Amino acid sequence: MTIDSVRYLLALVMITTFPPAVGWWYLTHPLVGFWRRVGRPFFYTVLAVSSIAVIAGMYAIREPLLAVEYGTNKALWPLAVLIYGVSVFIEVRCRKHLKLKILVGVPELAPDGRGGELITQGIYGRIRHPRYMAVWLGTVAVALFANYLAVYVLALVLVPALYLVVVLEERELRERFGEDYVTYSQRVPRFIPWRGE
Repeated sequence: MTIDSVRYLLALVMITTFPPAVGWWYLTHPLVGFWRRVGRPFFYTVLAVSSIAVIAGMYAIREPLLAVEYGTNKALWPLAVLIYGVSVFIEVRCRKHLKLKILVGVPELAPDGRGGELITQGIYGRIRHPRYMAVWLGTVAVALFANYLAVYVLALVLVPALYLVVVLEERELRERFGEDYVTYSQRVPRFIPWRGE
């Protein structure tokens, strides 16, 4: 497989899988009360069917989406590797605290609306949304390596998209954890860590 094939494949994976991945968050957080009432099986069915449909739709229009590419640019690779390394570093720290059931939204969907526990230790004691930072940094790294316009646009669009997801998620977390989450959010920044108080 050539470098150009790898670059194309990475760009294709990004443009086909990220819309349903971000859609997962938009499908979950604003409608969490509805999903709690109808139950997890229905939620996961809707999620699976809609994800497959979006992936198929994005794949169908891949040619125009990936029409603009800037070729292999090895000068961007060191920056891509560095940024990807930071993304992996953050994600590894997150995974120390996130079990599979948290990653797939089981606590959010608890029928009583009180599922899970507030995670405030480790990297979550430094920033409230490290996974979203890892996702964005990983996207930027892939964009630099793949060097396709569509992936650069995706990285830019993710900034407001992820910010809105955070706003929606924090509303749900305030409802679920009450004053504990309010206190936590006053103490720990959303995205950019700072030292002590």
